[in-house]
Amino acid sequence: MAVEALSQKEIEDRLAELPGWSLDGDRIARSYRLASHLAATALVVHIARTQEELGHHSDLTLGYDTVSLTISTHSAGGAVTEKDFELARKVEALAPGHGAG
Repeated sequence: MAVEALSQKEIEDRLAELPGWSLDGDRIARSYRLASHLAATALVVHIARTQEELGHHSDLTLGYDTVSLTISTHSAGGAVTEKDFELARKVEALAPGHGAG
């Protein structure tokens, strides 16, 4: 089943429901700050597991005490789709358990 790109308005409406997330070019993006490198690493592993379960992956960057994600849908030509927001919502739900802010 083909994945449809979201319109600019649809993207803006969904971003309004996800504080901290923004449009970065043709991707949605968010960075989290954590208490330590180990906490950041644990969040990366949890996000990676979630991405595997969804079959949808972001560009994920681990810093010393930060984790950054940028998400778009490759199968939709790199556009932002509902799949991207599904992943973003799942990350938002698990991040507080790692102390991410």
